[in-house]
Amino acid sequence: NDGTQVPVKIVYEDDGSFELEVGSPPTAALIKKELGIEKGSGYAKRSFVANISVEQIKKIAIQKLPGLLSYDVKNAAKEVAGTCVALGITIDGKNPRDFKEKVDSGAYDDILSE
Repeated sequence: NDGTQVPVKIVYEDDGSFELEVGSPPTAALIKKELGIEKGSGYAKRSFVANISVEQIKKIAIQKLPGLLSYDVKNAAKEVAGTCVALGITIDGKNPRDFKEKVDSGAYDDILSE
């Protein structure tokens, strides 16, 4: 019990039975937990509140992969990076908007290979 919030869906049946479906925590929650921060930047495009490594991005991408539209870790990492943009978090000290192009060019293939 680490306090991580997760989405929960309760499905009630006509006979009174029910089923609980526990989802994966939101990507933003995983990033904030990984970095030990409470919240993102209120000015994400201008003010950065933390830095995350590509290795940490990969860890979160692997956790989220089953619930994402992405079909591999590289593309899942780009989705995680998109959340970093919204939170105001740099990736390896650089603007997270540049991450997608670097991934596409193969700059992180050694780290993001499965």
